[in-house]
Amino acid sequence: MKQHFAARIAAVAAMAVIATSGAALAQPAHGHYGGGGDVAMAIAALKGQLNLNTSQQQMWDSAVAASKAAHQTMRANLQRVHDALTAEIAKAEPDLSAVSSVGDQVQAQNIQARRQARDTWLALYATFTPDQKAVVKTALQNRMARAEAWRQKHMEARPQS
Repeated sequence: MKQHFAARIAAVAAMAVIATSGAALAQPAHGHYGGGGDVAMAIAALKGQLNLNTSQQQMWDSAVAASKAAHQTMRANLQRVHDALTAEIAKAEPDLSAVSSVGDQVQAQNIQARRQARDTWLALYATFTPDQKAVVKTALQNRMARAEAWRQKHMEARPQS
């Protein structure tokens, strides 16, 4: 009975480690092209409106490839955390600090991968004409307005304490 209780506590603690490690992993997975965050999502959604020239199209393809590579890296890193957790949980006395260490390493690698993808999109954006930048700006303003409306709606729905 005592071992069963200890195993349950270890599982709960391990899930807490995964949850805190996974927060950073989950962020970049949003969007059409994986890693790169909101910048990539905002620009990627506008391809049809941007009228890219040949050079910009080549940069676009590189940015998409960088985002996909970042996404794959992050998925592989998540698997590393999962594998570390699985290995520790199989032990009689799991070393949760070892799992946390792997989670910290993964988080740092994921941040780097996300930044590299984002920087590729930002380099593309830097080549945009004023008209192309206006398209992106308008899309970002609309996105921010939708997010604020969503936030307001959910704040109003929350019971007041």
